[in-house]
Amino acid sequence: MPNLTVDGVFLGKSCKIFHVMFTGLLHTHKLVVILFILIYLGKTALLLANKTELLERFKTIMRIPEIVISVLFLLTGAVMLFQLPEIHPYVWIKIVAVFASIPLAVIGFKRSNKALASLSFALLLASYGLAEMSRNAPAKPLAENVITDATQANYDIQLHGKAIYQANCIACHGADGALGAAGAKNLANSQLSLQETIYIITNGKNAMPKYKKALSEQDIRAVAAYVATFKK
Repeated sequence: MPNLTVDGVFLGKSCKIFHVMFTGLLHTHKLVVILFILIYLGKTALLLANKTELLERFKTIMRIPEIVISVLFLLTGAVMLFQLPEIHPYVWIKIVAVFASIPLAVIGFKRSNKALASLSFALLLASYGLAEMSRNAPAKPLAENVITDATQANYDIQLHGKAIYQANCIACHGADGALGAAGAKNLANSQLSLQETIYIITNGKNAMPKYKKALSEQDIRAVAAYVATFKK
């Protein structure tokens, strides 16, 4: 028993440290993405406005910051990608859009080609939009024998919640809530109330997508009730 306790404490601390690291990486990635888009917005706007001298001055000033931001953009994105237990199709499209925008931007600004520069910027905006779309998680189908209608006499909220959890949450949280993939918190150590858990499932948090469009209110309440059984 002592070994199990020590192992449990160690795994709990490891999960917490990884959660903090992943969350920090996620927020860093979001920041550099916004800065990256703003830089390209400035360059594209100056090119379209025929402000050639101002554009060259802007490019000179932003040369080093742009390199740093670009490296951080790609590096943080790649690290997070390899941490995800499963990848949404929107993410793959986003990756293609980002890598397609880079050579278009290089050629467009080098040759002062407004069409290519504008297309590059449009692809960057599209990739950002796709990232936001992937935050709206689609619900995965449940087993046919699961009763989801709370008005039925033999309805069991725990079985309902467990079915949804196993279909949608287990990849990151694990069967016992302690897996901690993609920065997921250890649900066994959660101090959240039922209403707070419902709020997070509904609206998402950090890397966790929001389920307010994918699941009904009863579905979300059932998942929250099942998650509460993990608490020690």
